[in-house]
Parts: sequence; C-alpha cells; structure tokens
Amino acid sequence: MECKKIHDYLWEIPRSGKMVVPGRIFASHQLIRHQVEEETLVQIRNVASLPGILESSLAMPDLHAGYGFPIGGVAAMDWQEGVISPGGVGYDIN
Repeated sequence: MECKKIHDYLWEIPRSGKMVVPGRIFASHQLIRHQVEEETLVQIRNVASLPGILESSLAMPDLHAGYGFPIGGVAAMDWQEGVISPGGVGYDIN
C-alpha cells in the first residue's frame, strides 16, 4: 500500500476507494518501512472509510494491528453522522 512521506515523521495513505479522508501515520522512516505490517495499513484505511470521520484516520508510533481498528489509532467522528467503533474505544481489557 502506498505511503507518501509528508515530512520526517508524518506519512499519508492517500484517499482511495471508499476512504472519506486520508490516513496519517506518525512514525520514523525505519518504523514505517520495517515494522508496520500491511494489515495495520489496511486497518488505517478502513477507519478512514467510516461514516462521519473528520480530517483523517490517525496512527501513533505504537501502531499495530488490532480488532478492526489499529492499536495506536485515533479518529474523530462527527457526533451526528459518525459511529462509535468498539475497536477504537477498546473492549479487550473489560
């Protein structure tokens, strides 16, 4: 999947397909190229396709694959048109 370098620690997955906003990843070049799995990038793209998402689907440097929503992922939703994602809120720790 294409990740476009914005600056040294910011990468972007450009909008494509059903994405409403781009995906943005805060990470070093080494992390993005050698440690981020393709599944995690797919999850960032999937979050960017959720109804009501605002600005971008974000991923922090601790990112890794979660249950549909990447761990280290952040997304702001419009309160009237957005969704609440259990994967984004977290449900594995009780």
